[in-house]
Amino acid sequence: MNILLLGSGGREHALAWKMLQSEKLSKLFVAPGNAGTGSIAQNVNINPNDFQAVKETVLSFEIQMVVVGPEDPLVKGIYDFFKNDPELQHIPVIGPSKRGAQLEGSKEFAKEFLVKHNIPTARYESFTKDTVEAGKEFLKTLTPPYVLKADGLAAGKGVLILNELNEAQQELENMLVDAKFGDASSKVVIEEFLDGIELSCFVLTDGKSYKLLPTAKDYKRIGEGDTGLNTGGMGAVSPVPFADAELMRKIEERIVKPTIDGLQKDQLDYKGFVFIGLIRVGNDPFVIEYNVRLGDPETEVVLPRIQSDLVALFEAVAAEKLDQATLEIDHRTATTVMMVSGGYPEDYEKGKTITGIDTIEDSLVFHAGTALKNEEIVTNGGRVIAVTSYGNDFKEALETSYKNVAKIDYDGKYYRKDLGFDL
Repeated sequence: MNILLLGSGGREHALAWKMLQSEKLSKLFVAPGNAGTGSIAQNVNINPNDFQAVKETVLSFEIQMVVVGPEDPLVKGIYDFFKNDPELQHIPVIGPSKRGAQLEGSKEFAKEFLVKHNIPTARYESFTKDTVEAGKEFLKTLTPPYVLKADGLAAGKGVLILNELNEAQQELENMLVDAKFGDASSKVVIEEFLDGIELSCFVLTDGKSYKLLPTAKDYKRIGEGDTGLNTGGMGAVSPVPFADAELMRKIEERIVKPTIDGLQKDQLDYKGFVFIGLIRVGNDPFVIEYNVRLGDPETEVVLPRIQSDLVALFEAVAAEKLDQATLEIDHRTATTVMMVSGGYPEDYEKGKTITGIDTIEDSLVFHAGTALKNEEIVTNGGRVIAVTSYGNDFKEALETSYKNVAKIDYDGKYYRKDLGFDL
């Protein structure tokens, strides 16, 4: 079958690489894609949020399935757009409905869902600019650090963790009154801080049954030792070494099952990935957030560990027969190191020539922010390239990734050299 994959990052290159291993796939189109996807599939230069352009692409290339990479089109309702269009409604979309996507699109919606279905999470309240003073009072009832989350989508940058009460109160005002994150922070969720170590749990669901995918841990801060500004992610490790059988049992019983049951009880149409951001406090898991798609760069370590046919799994999701499918996982560890542009996550320059990709051995190279310009591969984003390797443990895998990262070069290249320091 012909498949259209929406998105342009490292996640989409990894999805493309994995789907191309399937005998069920005839031709893969990626919109808009990057230099990496362009070398293995056919890029289509359209915006995934332009649903009319997506429709025209689907009809002209006789697409039989659409796989949605990023959150934006899901939150804007691409699943519903297909379902309600007579020309498109027979084509399965891998991704949740607009209502289901509110689990990521609105922090408040997600917290209400968690509380309603008795899923462990941090205590919280939400505020608007009309209740900013009440928000400042609520902050006084918490012990520092203080967690402020923009309610809407802010490209992974809408969460602030602050140690000083005065600073937290000032930032609350900046977010609500001065629209620090635009519309995304017209409402702000204030949460109690949970002290522990984070991990991510990935689930594929057809809305009724589910498959638990490998766990992963990513590194969000730009600086070594987890310092500096938050980014979209500087690297990842899978599986998470501390996620033992007992912790996984608790995650599945207390969090995954109630989440899938909650989707059904609330009649949320959901066929796709659920990414559950978790924190282990003591030996108990709590939910920090939901995402309604695969994480990036976690995808670059999770998918290489899946041995089953991904397209066959997507077909089972579309047919609501996921319980009949098998999921086989590679026992090896996978790690990815993200190479970024100088200056990221603040201002950075694009268009820097990238060399050395063709010299890489023993690692997978996933393009994130790259483009093809006059036959040359150039930087085209903050996060540029993810280098993924296998190993018997995370140290061995990271050693291979770092060895290959050293061979790739461009002006302003930066990457974290301390991934796994906390494991």
